[in-house]
Amino acid sequence: METTTNPTVQVVDIQFRPGQKVYYFDPAGLTLRAGDHVIIDTARGAEYGIVTGGNHSIPEKDVVTPLRSVLRVANAQDEKTVSENREKEQSAFEVCQQKIAEQALDMQLVSAECAFDGSKLLFFFTADERVDFRELVKSLASIFHTRIELRQIGVRDKAKMVGGLGICGRPFCCASFLDDFQPVSIKMAKTQNLSLNPTKISGTCGRLMCCLKYEQDAYEDLIRNAPKAESFVDTPEGRGTIVEVDLLRSRVKVRLEDQPETVSTFANDDIAVLRSGKAKKTDPPIPADLAPISGAGKRNKPQSEENGKELTLNPIRFRYSTEAVVEEPEAPPETTPEAPPETAPEQKKRRRNRHRGHSQNREDRQPAVPAEKPAEPAPQAASTGEKKPGHHRNHHRRYRPKNKPANKPE
Repeated sequence: METTTNPTVQVVDIQFRPGQKVYYFDPAGLTLRAGDHVIIDTARGAEYGIVTGGNHSIPEKDVVTPLRSVLRVANAQDEKTVSENREKEQSAFEVCQQKIAEQALDMQLVSAECAFDGSKLLFFFTADERVDFRELVKSLASIFHTRIELRQIGVRDKAKMVGGLGICGRPFCCASFLDDFQPVSIKMAKTQNLSLNPTKISGTCGRLMCCLKYEQDAYEDLIRNAPKAESFVDTPEGRGTIVEVDLLRSRVKVRLEDQPETVSTFANDDIAVLRSGKAKKTDPPIPADLAPISGAGKRNKPQSEENGKELTLNPIRFRYSTEAVVEEPEAPPETTPEAPPETAPEQKKRRRNRHRGHSQNREDRQPAVPAEKPAEPAPQAASTGEKKPGHHRNHHRRYRPKNKPANKPE
């Protein structure tokens, strides 16, 4: 039997600047180690980079084509060029800030980057709204005599570029090891039972902290296997209601039914859930004698006499479910007498009637009762010159029944 192996490609990990995203490059026959400085081929031309991971192999499906290659290891002249570019970036940053203040533009400058060959200056800024910076570009181009680009970024990208310390005391995750930003929602804070105070769950950038995503899967798994709050449970000390759930320690606090002032703590494996969640109006009442843990020795099988239902333990989870135990007698199968076989003339007549749309044979249908003919009107007298009541358009006002005497005196 032949085994198929996934093809692999040898690559090196390279960063353009510390804290930025790591990209794969083809070593082109060079043996590189972490920390080496190299000149690499990019879409913008030759650039200076730092090796973060030496030669290693990865599956070919993980490579984004086309795979750029490493040109050479950086020499002394390359290091000098990079040092001059860093000084040029510092001066360009200060000049750009002055021009922004002079033109009163509503934008915050984040950083300035200079291409390795000095052919372009790139400025990053943040702004709440769209900014018209055409005059700013003209002013900078007349000063530095090179191509100028301004690019607007978000607040999270700003925190990644600038760096800093979070509320945990460690460097920003985005500036140290996070390559891409993961979506974070307020639902994650609710799932982890955190305070919804924006100052406590927001990072320095003003957005929700990226670390909320780290433990979300673990919390979802714990919630799936833990009892809900306000559930009615049975404990070794008696029955009660859950008032607090500790997900990380897998335990709950229960207010006992017989002693409402007593709140005890139990592990999730030491309780049996009799009703999951808060009680609803449609939920059946819980039998008073149902206590599978605290009263297990009193009876062999938990059973309710009120509703005639047997309570069985769910082996997957320590929850009791009710199933009605009703034995219905089996009804005997209905037997219908077999009709005598039809003769050939009867079958021919039935097919002809069905084709004509008749539901039954003509002989089986009841004869229709003839409707009574309306009485013939009496012959009318000769025309007397008087108009008939029906001929006038207002005859309904002038018409007077024959059997009703006139109100006028004779």
